[in-house]
Amino acid sequence: MTTPSPDGPPVVEMTGISIEFPGVKALDGVDLTLRAGEVHALMGENGAGKSTLIKALTGVYSIDSGRIVVDGVEHTFSGPGEAQSAGVSPVYQEVNLCENLSVAENIMLGHEARRFGAIDWRTTRRRAGDMLARLNLDIDPASSLSSHSLAVQQLVAICRALVVDVKVLILDEPTSSLDADEVAQLFAVVRRLRDDGVAILFVSHFLEQVYEISDRMTVLRNGKLVGEYRTAELPRLELVSKMIGTSLEVLSALEETPKRSVADNADVTPFVQAVGLGRKGSVQPFDLDVYPGEVVGLAGLLGSGRTELARLLAGADHADSGQTVVEGSPVRLRTPRAAMQRKIAFSSEHRKAEGIVGDLTIRENIILGIQAERGWLRRVPTRQADELVTKYMEALSIRPANPDALIKNLSGGNQQKVLLARWLATAPRLLILDEPTRGIDVGAKAEIQKLVAQLASEGMSVVFISAELEEVLRLSHRIAVLRDRRKVAEITNDDDVTVEDVVELIASGGSDS
Repeated sequence: MTTPSPDGPPVVEMTGISIEFPGVKALDGVDLTLRAGEVHALMGENGAGKSTLIKALTGVYSIDSGRIVVDGVEHTFSGPGEAQSAGVSPVYQEVNLCENLSVAENIMLGHEARRFGAIDWRTTRRRAGDMLARLNLDIDPASSLSSHSLAVQQLVAICRALVVDVKVLILDEPTSSLDADEVAQLFAVVRRLRDDGVAILFVSHFLEQVYEISDRMTVLRNGKLVGEYRTAELPRLELVSKMIGTSLEVLSALEETPKRSVADNADVTPFVQAVGLGRKGSVQPFDLDVYPGEVVGLAGLLGSGRTELARLLAGADHADSGQTVVEGSPVRLRTPRAAMQRKIAFSSEHRKAEGIVGDLTIRENIILGIQAERGWLRRVPTRQADELVTKYMEALSIRPANPDALIKNLSGGNQQKVLLARWLATAPRLLILDEPTRGIDVGAKAEIQKLVAQLASEGMSVVFISAELEEVLRLSHRIAVLRDRRKVAEITNDDDVTVEDVVELIASGGSDS
C-alpha cells in the first residue's frame, strides 16, 4: 500500500452534497475528495448513502445542493454521458457487457474506429488490444466474451471504462464473485492504474481487501459523513465502529465462545449423514455427519465444490452415488420439497436469482417456504401467515418494518434476513446457508452470524458456507475442507485452529479424516 501525499491536487471535490427522495434524505451535506494516483475506499453499511453518492458523481442522480468539481472544473451533470466526458467512469458489481460479442467489441462499444462512415474493425480490434496491453492482460481481443470467466469479464469492463480519457475510475463491489487468485489479478490492474495517476474509488464489503488496496477511506453513516481517514492509521475495529455507530462486541464474543463439537459425544446420533454421496462432474463422493446443535463449516476456494456439496444435502441436485441418512434412516432427496419435508432448508448463494422474488412483498416472500411445504392447493391461513411474518420481522429486525414493502427495494442485508425468515418459518432441523453474508454490510453480517450461533445453541443443525474463512472459524464446531470438488480434510475447530491452518489444508489438499 502506498502512502498518499496530503498535498496532491484533488481530481474530484464533492462538497456539501445533499439528495432527498420522498420522505428520505439520502445524503446530508456529504464531502468526498479523490486524489490522483490514489485508491480511495468508500465505506458504510447498506443504506449509508454510498450508492447515492456514486450516482451523484456519475450523473445518474441530480444533487439538491452542494458542488461537484472534477479536475478544477465545476459540473452539474445531467446524465452519465456528461460524467464520462468529464473523465468519470464507473464499473458496477453486475458486469454490464454483451456476452454474445467479442472482447474487442465490448471494449470499444460506442467508440469504434470509423473509416468512410463504416466501422473499421481492424483498427477497432487493434485499439482494443492496446487497451488490454496497457493493463498487461493477455486476452485475445477477437475471442468471444462468453468464453471467459467472470474475473476476466470484470477486467474487460475496466478496459471499456478506460477507452475515454478517464481521470476517475469507480469500482463498485468488483470482487464479490472472484476467488483469491482472481482478486490478486484485479488488484494488480488497480495498482497499475493508480501508478498511472488515475484516481480510483473502491467500494467493497471485504474489509481485508479494503485494507490491502486502499490508501484512504471515507466513511458514511445514515447519509452523513463520518470522516476521511488514512487507511493505515485506522484500525479495523475502529472502522467498523464508525460504520455502525457502536462497538462491535458481538463478533468478539462469538470468537471467544468455546467450540465443543457435539460429535465428541458418543451418545448423540447425527441428524444428517452423507455416506459416499456424490455426483459426477459436480463433487466427488464424500462422507459428512451433521449433528444437532452444531455448525459445520465448508471451507474452500471458489469452484472447490462447497455449493455442489450443499445442493446434494438439500436435494437441489440428484446424487448418483452414495446415500443420505436422516436420523438413522436412509432417504432419497430428489427435490428441495422432499428435503423440506424432512426438515432440511437450503438458502442459495444466488440471493436474487434463486432466493427472493423481487416483485413480491416481504410478507409474500417470507411465507413462500411454508406454502411450498404445504403445497399450493392448501393455502396458509391468513392469521397464521400474519403471526409468522410479524414474529420473524421483529426477531430479525427487518427494515423497513412494513410487510407490504416490495423486497426488491430492500438493502442486500435485509433481503438476506427475509430469506432467513422464510426458512426459519418452516421450522427446519437442518439449515444450509450458502454465502449468507456475501455483499451485505458489517452490521448485518454480525446480526446473521449471531443468529446462526443462537440457532445452533438451541439445537438446530447448521451447514455454513462462506468465502471469508474468518467467518467459518468464528461459527463452526467442525470444518470440512474442499479442493477441486473433493472433500480433502475435516477438522475440529479447537482453540488452536487458525485461518492459516485452513489455508494450508486447502493448498496442500489435506488428508481425509
